[in-house]
Order: sequence, then structure tokens, then C-alpha cells
Amino acid sequence: MMQLIQTVVVKQILTENSKQQLFDQYQDRRRQLQKECDQLQFELKRLEKTKTFSPGKLKQHFENEVQMRKEKIKLVEFQMEQLHILPLGSELKEKEVQALVEVNIGDVWDDSSRQPTIIIKDGIIEDIR
Repeated sequence: MMQLIQTVVVKQILTENSKQQLFDQYQDRRRQLQKECDQLQFELKRLEKTKTFSPGKLKQHFENEVQMRKEKIKLVEFQMEQLHILPLGSELKEKEVQALVEVNIGDVWDDSSRQPTIIIKDGIIEDIR
């Protein structure tokens, strides 16, 4: 007998409840990113007034940071649109976890090496495939 570490996919069945929770998470993430953009722009203006740093490099650094966050905002908005389109009952990959799997001499390798999936519905494990 031997134990192996195997990746297990955790999927969530989309229900009214989980759809609303995901939407709220996306909104929170978008708000946080927007807040960070506003803080960066405020900080840039504050630092520009001190004249301690090279204005060109400083501005470029802050613009890059703001741009990265704006790209993340676009991604979150896309995820929100996709969530709106998805029908209830759809399975969404939530994450991957590691699990110990027992293998024995004589086991069929294909059966023990396929990736198991845990299906969750409203926080309750509904199926293990």
C-alpha cells in the first residue's frame, strides 16, 4: 500500500444563493481595486508636490500600478457579466485542493490516477466523482 498526493477539483453548483454571493464578492473586489486606483492617484499628486523624486519615473510607476488595477477591474466586470449569463445549475470550478489517495498492488492505474471532483451546492458537499 502507498499513499499519493492528488489534486482534487472543487466545483460549485450555481444556485440563486451562490450566484448572489459570487456577485457580491466580485462587487467587493471591484470596489477595492477602484479604491486602490484612487489612493494611488492621490499619493502621486502628494509626492509630485514634494519634488523629492524624478517626476517622469514617479508618474510612470504610478501609471503602471493604476493600469494593472484597471485591467483587473475589467476582468472582474467580465466575470460579473459571465455570471449573469450562466444558468442556475451550472458547475463552476471554485478551487483545487490536495488529497491523499491510497493505491495498492493490483489496482488499475487509470482508476487511481483520474482526477476526482467534489461538487458543492450552497456550502454542502452534494457529490464526489
